[in-house]
Amino acid sequence: MDALSAQFARDCGYSGDSPAMLAAFAAIRRDGIGRARLGHGQRKALADRLKLGEALFLAAIRPAQSAEEALEDAARFIACYRNMPRWRQERRGADLARARQQLLLARFFRRYGHCLWPRQAA
Repeated sequence: MDALSAQFARDCGYSGDSPAMLAAFAAIRRDGIGRARLGHGQRKALADRLKLGEALFLAAIRPAQSAEEALEDAARFIACYRNMPRWRQERRGADLARARQQLLLARFFRRYGHCLWPRQAA
């Protein structure tokens, strides 16, 4: 058992020394790291596809007309989602994922779009 896995178990509130429990926490940690890397790869691939042109980005964030408007829309939906009853939140999970993705893309292209797209046009 490595020190990082034991530290992760302690951070989660486990204070015992059972090898089976420490192994379970190590597996949970490895799975979480794997999912995070996979998610990062998927988000990067999507951003790389949208870097080809501003029209692709605008199609991805529609009906918003700009990155600022997309940020406002996503933030408004996330705030509304947090105030929904639990049963409605469970039904709108896909919408939340789409809003988070839109938030991420809008932030990225608001920051770097002005640098990327003129280079593509040249």
